[in-house]
Amino acid sequence: MKIHHVRIIVSGGVKGKILKSDLPLSFLGGVDPETGQITEEGHALRGETIAGAIFALPHSKGSTVGSYVLYSLATHGVAPLAILMKKMDIVTATGCVLGGIPLAIVTERTWSGLKNGTLAELSADSPILKLSE
Repeated sequence: MKIHHVRIIVSGGVKGKILKSDLPLSFLGGVDPETGQITEEGHALRGETIAGAIFALPHSKGSTVGSYVLYSLATHGVAPLAILMKKMDIVTATGCVLGGIPLAIVTERTWSGLKNGTLAELSADSPILKLSE
């Protein structure tokens, strides 16, 4: 296990597999709020689902209504377990607060070590992200 320090924006302890996007994503129009499936045209992860994953993305893009899409994902039970980002944005932060979705900001070094399918654990008590090797 590798240990990384993160900046916690919305706390919560979770354990799950990483789904990483190297591209920003618009939650409004880019994610189906009832299924968690990525629907954004031309996105590399189109067809994948963020439901039940620790979703890593550099930052979101698009409308502030994306916050409510994150909330809707949570109310439908298809939200990501947590979100990891390189750069915090207010749309994602607000949606995570509304939906009770843990959110952490990672360093560039940590970001480069995130791989799809890697088992990760975000601590509920400290700003620690553990990644399986």
